[in-house]
Amino acid sequence: MAVASAIAICFFFSCSEGNEVVDISSDPSMTARLTATDVTTLVSDSGITRYRVDAKVWKVFDRVEDPYWDFPEGIHFDRFDPDMNVDAEIESKKAVYYTTRKFWDLKDSVHAMNLKGEHFECDQLFWDEKAERVYTNGKVKITQQDKIIYGKGFESNQTFTKYVIKKPEGIFPIEDK
Repeated sequence: MAVASAIAICFFFSCSEGNEVVDISSDPSMTARLTATDVTTLVSDSGITRYRVDAKVWKVFDRVEDPYWDFPEGIHFDRFDPDMNVDAEIESKKAVYYTTRKFWDLKDSVHAMNLKGEHFECDQLFWDEKAERVYTNGKVKITQQDKIIYGKGFESNQTFTKYVIKKPEGIFPIEDK
C-alpha cells in the first residue's frame, strides 16, 4: 500500500508540472465530438460528382441544442459542370453550418463566383439551404465582365444568378434614349 501511494504521488508531481489542468467534469456539449483536419469530400448526385468541399479543420458539435459544424480555418466549395470543370465556387476564412436548420454562416473574406463568371465579395454571407437563398446585410462588391457594382445588403437565389442589391452605391451608366 505504501509503495502504491508513493508511486501515485511521484506520478502526480511528475505529470502535473508544466502541464495544463483539464476539468473532466466540464459540459461535454462544449467539446467537439469529432475534429478532422485537411478534409476533402466529394458530393455526388445520381452517381455524378457535383461538388467538392475542402476544409483545413472541421469540428462537429452535435451535443448542443442547435447542432453545428465549425470550420474555424475556412471552407471552399467547388461546383462541377458535366465535364468536371469548376463552374461555380464559394469560400470564406471561417464558417459555421447549423445541421438541423441547414443554414450556413460564412464569415471573413467571403468570395463566390456564379455560373456566369461574376464574382461576389463580402465580409459575411448567410446561406439558407431550405429557402435556397443567400444574403448579407453588409457591404457587397460584385465584379461583372464590364463593371463593378458596390452596395449594402444583398439577396440572391443560391446559384447567385438572380440577385438584388438593397442599397447600390457608385456611378452607374445610363443609356440616353
